[in-house]
Amino acid sequence: MSTPLAPLLVEAKQLESLLGNKKLLVIDVSRPQVYRHYHIPGAIHLDYTQIIRFSPPTGGLLPSSEQFNRLMSAIGLTPNTHVVAYDDEGGGNAARLLWTLEAFGHKHVSLLNGGLHSWANEGHPLSNNPVFPEPQPYQALFKGYNVADQAYILEHLDNPNVQFLDARSRAEFNGSEAYSKRSGHIPGAIHFKWSIGLDPTKNLRFRSKDEISTLLLSRGIEPEQEVIVYCQTHHRSALSWFMLKYLDYAKVRGYPGSWSDWGNSDNTPIETDPQTEHD
Repeated sequence: MSTPLAPLLVEAKQLESLLGNKKLLVIDVSRPQVYRHYHIPGAIHLDYTQIIRFSPPTGGLLPSSEQFNRLMSAIGLTPNTHVVAYDDEGGGNAARLLWTLEAFGHKHVSLLNGGLHSWANEGHPLSNNPVFPEPQPYQALFKGYNVADQAYILEHLDNPNVQFLDARSRAEFNGSEAYSKRSGHIPGAIHFKWSIGLDPTKNLRFRSKDEISTLLLSRGIEPEQEVIVYCQTHHRSALSWFMLKYLDYAKVRGYPGSWSDWGNSDNTPIETDPQTEHD
């Protein structure tokens, strides 16, 4: 197996030194109008809607293998390509792309720490020239070891070695705000809002590992557990998945569809009682 070009969480200075490397593919998952205005030189653009699938009322599902392989072929991905992803909205879009790549077995991925915020605000080069990749044949098989569906969660609800992390807002968690037929949270889930690990004073970079670990442990989310993260569609919680992976949590799964799946089902158990922890 080839050596990764960059660490899992890459800084802007590190990435700038790698631009132009033929084994590197920088993917911008920002809003299309932002990409048209400015982006990292050489970065290609993917619209977030291209990497998810809808089956109303459930959103944020995994793409089919056919959809995924067609898209990856179109952007010129190869098994040895190192993907660095970023966006303009805090990392959820980019992390969802990386989670999807891992679900299909792609090995070498990185998230740009702070995304477009850190890159643009700290004076790194920008371009408004669109990049059109050269297609390559790409064929990956779904692995799914970082995925938990509704059946998997129901099977592990009473497993003391499995913890559920709810990355939504406090109001969504408590059930006072609903975007599905039913409101509340998965029984036993711990609320840990997706943005807690980000530092707004440092261009939305992650806080230090020690700081985030302290916050997680204070809520009972421990590295020895398998942690299943979810939000409304597994967009916000994709960043939570990445955060735990970055902190070396060995067993982390994301729930595609998330509450849009669980809350729109008739027979899934739900809790609505609040917790006392701060966001």
